Amino acid sequence: MVEKIGKFDVVVIGAGPGGYVAAIRAGQLGLKTAIVEKDPKPGGTCLHRGCIPTKALLETAHLIDFANEGAYFGVKIPSAELDLPGAMKFKQGVIDKNTKGVEFLLKKNKVERVHGTGRLDGPNQVRVVTPDGAEKVIDAANIVLATGSVPAKPGFLDFGDPRIITSDEVLSIEKLPKHITILGAGAVGTEFASIFRSFGCEVMLVEMMDRLLPVEDHECSAELLRAYKKRKIECRVATKLEKADTGGSRLKLTLGSESGGSEKVETDILLCAVGRRPVTSGLGLEKVGIQPDKAGFVAVNSDQSTSRSNIYAIGDIVGATPLLAHVASAEGIVAIERIAGMSPPPIRADRIPGATYCHPEVASVGLTENAAREAGHAVKVSKFPLSALGKSGILGKTVSGFFKIVADEKYGEILGIHIVGPHATDLICEGCAVLGLEGTAEDLAHIVHPHPTLGEGMLEAAHGLLGGAIHM
Repeated sequence: MVEKIGKFDVVVIGAGPGGYVAAIRAGQLGLKTAIVEKDPKPGGTCLHRGCIPTKALLETAHLIDFANEGAYFGVKIPSAELDLPGAMKFKQGVIDKNTKGVEFLLKKNKVERVHGTGRLDGPNQVRVVTPDGAEKVIDAANIVLATGSVPAKPGFLDFGDPRIITSDEVLSIEKLPKHITILGAGAVGTEFASIFRSFGCEVMLVEMMDRLLPVEDHECSAELLRAYKKRKIECRVATKLEKADTGGSRLKLTLGSESGGSEKVETDILLCAVGRRPVTSGLGLEKVGIQPDKAGFVAVNSDQSTSRSNIYAIGDIVGATPLLAHVASAEGIVAIERIAGMSPPPIRADRIPGATYCHPEVASVGLTENAAREAGHAVKVSKFPLSALGKSGILGKTVSGFFKIVADEKYGEILGIHIVGPHATDLICEGCAVLGLEGTAEDLAHIVHPHPTLGEGMLEAAHGLLGGAIHM
């Protein structure tokens, strides 16, 4: 017996940061809305297996490092040690608090929650299979697909071995390894390298590309590499993992270099962080004539609609934009406002900020220096070191990093902003506003900034484009 739930203006499949934001916005606009989620609680990967728990552990790691630097501040602190069960309890507490907040907002905006796995059963119908096997059908004038992604698992690795894990499993680790190897030096890999090093583990970071954080500006990558070397994180760039032998008490890895040589290393845990794949298999796309690409991503128009005008796709299943929580949320709002008859501005890929919460943090928005030149811009660049700021020495003896602004040489329009250092992921918000408003270096240089702050580095970098930073 199939239960019919009712008719809705909008049905959202997936309650991650894209889906639940879309549902809340729909409720705010007076649309009758339902949201389908396979997990018992809303929040998706970001809240339960990604952004939030990872950043909670990064905060624990930072506190250990900060406490061990206590003598610099004139504070006597015994050597700080990790309480792993306590850290996991703190992490779960943060998750639970945020989950309750999402549940409250869905209820406040009269969004009906349906627990189960949803799939398309036609252009105006969603079929849900509940955890106990029962089926429900929901009629919908509009459907938003927000099913997210899962960690990629290369076929040559044996994920049946408990020592070969992804970012999902590592967040519940019960015992610290003496040595961990992390495959992939993107945001996920570099963040966990930072966490485990602060926790006292030996860490090897293996990256097939020729630098850490390959999507970031090359100078940010170089700065992070210098910082990681100081922290004794072993970084192997331009290196490929060829094999992972699970025989024996430790994993035996075969690493290959660009020159063709190979090397054998042993490790206790291999954390695979080589990217994510979209969850579109089994979604019923073929029933409505939506054809994903070979990787499973769904093509969308500027308003997030698919080849079916009443079916929208947002977040990690859209391959045209980065797989980031804040992108999913923004795309969800665009889709819902379009459904409501509004004219929201489309998401611009060149205005999406990147944020990596390792130590030191790395954040950016806009074009890298190399990308700006490749796009045909005549550019000028200004870089200001954090060490020259009065606030720098106040924050600690190991503070390093910089603000870098890439601007159009002729008109001064700011094309990209890149930051390495403490609170970079917060400081980049000013850069997002500047680029969103198409600000110039002259505009930024005449905005008064408070002193003493790290944010003054943005001002100084802007001055650097106009004849010279004041404190250089």
